[in-house]
Order: sequence, then structure tokens, then C-alpha cells
Amino acid sequence: MDEGCTIFKIEDTTGTGIMTCYDVLPGIKLMYNDFQMKSCFSEFQPNVEMLTINHCREGRIECEIQNGSYMYLDEGDLQISLKNHPNHTFGFPLNEYKGITIGIYLEEATKILVSIFEPFSVNLDLLRAKFFNENYFLMRTTESIQRIFIDLYAVPEQVRMPYFRVKVIELLLVLGSVDLPVDKESRPYFPKKQVDTVKEIMDYLRSHIDQHMTLLELSNRFDISQTAMKLCFKAIYGQSIYAYLRKYRIEKAAYLLRNSDYTITIIAGKVGYSNPSKFAAAFKAVKGLSPSQYQKSVTQMEHT
Repeated sequence: MDEGCTIFKIEDTTGTGIMTCYDVLPGIKLMYNDFQMKSCFSEFQPNVEMLTINHCREGRIECEIQNGSYMYLDEGDLQISLKNHPNHTFGFPLNEYKGITIGIYLEEATKILVSIFEPFSVNLDLLRAKFFNENYFLMRTTESIQRIFIDLYAVPEQVRMPYFRVKVIELLLVLGSVDLPVDKESRPYFPKKQVDTVKEIMDYLRSHIDQHMTLLELSNRFDISQTAMKLCFKAIYGQSIYAYLRKYRIEKAAYLLRNSDYTITIIAGKVGYSNPSKFAAAFKAVKGLSPSQYQKSVTQMEHT
């Protein structure tokens, strides 16, 4: 284990999450997150004012807002929050999430930043005032911010700690120059009842992939308007219902091609394709190989 590094591991029936945390400066922590699970409950309670910056690299994050609504981070999103008691559940709708969290204890960090970088220190009070007319701030990363995170995902091991310090300070300086009216992206919040309904729809679709239902039929079955259903589904899963289901069907078919003795025609039927030619075309569009080519490549790898 590296000096100044703490590794936290979370496990449940849905998978595993690993958080690798570095003490960059007094009052400033940087954490690499790698979750392959459905959700994670955070019991962390600093009891002091803390600025939290989350960058989503892969997957999606579901965050519950204080009023019982939910918001979603997509790949390339940056979320900034200010809380005294940030214990709550983070969901991962795609069962995976990779990203970075930077935690800044404002009082402690302000002292060290002033002492190190005076007279051009980062002004955390101004950042706090700038971003927090509301509890959460969400934006797409600008080119300059994205470049900082790209660098953080590929830090040379021999200069890790000083590199972290330089990049965190650079990020805070860049955030101080962000033009909020231009860079802030308006994202809808979704009420819990609507989110729960859409998750039920997703579970239903995944367990009935051999069947086809129209959006109207889904809307009627689950008592939700088509507009709300489509918007909420896209927010949670990052794709339209049809795009998500199409990919899920192909991934299920690929699994069956690797792990069963079913014929391609039978597999096509099991994932909702009555026409083998249409199945082959859809499979190739996603996997780059026809089902028979994919099956052959798997067999060859098993014998090498």
C-alpha cells in the first residue's frame, strides 16, 4: 500500500466497489472509484463543511437529492456538492461506475492553501459562494477541466503525490474561472415514484426479452405517461428504451453463444428475434461479427 493511500472495499450481493483514497494536502482528499455493483450507501459524516467534486469517467451515478428526487451523472459530467452530512446512497444504474471524487474540508484546506500559495492562493470562499445557491451543481466538463481529469487518470507513479497536488490546485483555479451561465447545464430531477416505476419497466423488459411491447403498451401497463417514461428512462440508463433493450438482447445472445449449446436460430428467438437474418444484422451492428463468426471466435480462443 502506498504511503498516504487508503483502500476501501465494499461488497454486497450485487457486486464490489473499491475506493482508493489519497491524502493530497491537509483537508484535501482524492479518491479513485471503481464500482461494479448496483448501489453504495455512504455513512461518511465529516460534521464540518465539505466541498465534494465528483467526475464520472465510465458508467452512470444516481444521486438522491434532499427533497426525495434523483439526478444522474453521465460520462464526462462533473458534480459539485456542499454538505455537512453527506451520508446517502449512490446508485449505479448500469451496475458500473468509474470516476474520481475530490473532497475538500473547507476550513482546514483554506489554511493550507493560503500558507502554500500566498499571495495567489485559491479562494475557496469565492468558489463556495459561486457554486452554491443550491445544494448540487452539475455541468458537462469543459475542455480544460476534462484535460485535468484525463491527466489524473494516468498519473506517473514516481511523481504521484506532487502531481495530485498540482492537478487539484489547477482544477480549483479553472473552476474559479468557469462562466456559470454558459457552462451550467440544466438537468431535470425525477421524483422517486417515477424513478421506481421506470426501474420496474426496465426489470420487466429484461425478464421478457423474447417479447415485444410498444411504448404505449408499457405506458398503460405501468400507469406512466410516455413522455415521462422516455425522459426518465434516458436519464437513468443513458439510452432510449429501444436502444437499451436492443443492446441488452445482443449481450444476452452473446452470453448464450458462449455458454450454451442452443442453435443460433433458437438463441435469436430467446432474445426476441423471430427472423434469424434480422438477428444476425443486429448482432453484427453491435459486436462487429455475425453470430456464427462470434461463436467461432469464442471456440478458437477456448482451444488456444
